[in-house]
Amino acid sequence: MRGVVLITGVMAAGKSTVAQALAERLPRAAHVRGDVFRRMIVSGREEYVPGADGESEAQLRLRYRLSAATADAYAEAGFTAVVQDVVLGRELTSYVALVRTRPLYVVVLAPTPEAVAAREAGRAKTGYGAWTVEELDGALRADTPRLGLWLDSSKLTVEETVEAILAERERARVR
Repeated sequence: MRGVVLITGVMAAGKSTVAQALAERLPRAAHVRGDVFRRMIVSGREEYVPGADGESEAQLRLRYRLSAATADAYAEAGFTAVVQDVVLGRELTSYVALVRTRPLYVVVLAPTPEAVAAREAGRAKTGYGAWTVEELDGALRADTPRLGLWLDSSKLTVEETVEAILAERERARVR
């Protein structure tokens, strides 16, 4: 896999862990963590919450632009950029348009809400506050375009998920 790989899904779907493991399997890769760009805003940060618009939506789109540009820069330097972030709904199509690099792969991790809730309960950080697992999963499944490879990773280990991505990479390719 060369170019840019976007791994998306709801919070606690396994994006960070899978993106890191995938990057480690590739000969020359960088893991671009979308949330880093959110955390770079030291003052004036507005968290994106259900129904948000205005400044919080502008900051979300800034984060996406920055991660796409960073992915392009790594790819231009000869690295496979594995981007990991929550990119759902119409924003997925917009994100795909931001990435200049070809090939571009999209992997949507879509474990069941029950699996996500169990993962969320078992991790130190909490991603859900204003959102519920069911609300975000509903937005994923109802509002997100069916681009790339959608993978139910509910019963897969991290290694099995990476193997599935590598085996199905042509299904993941969107450009």
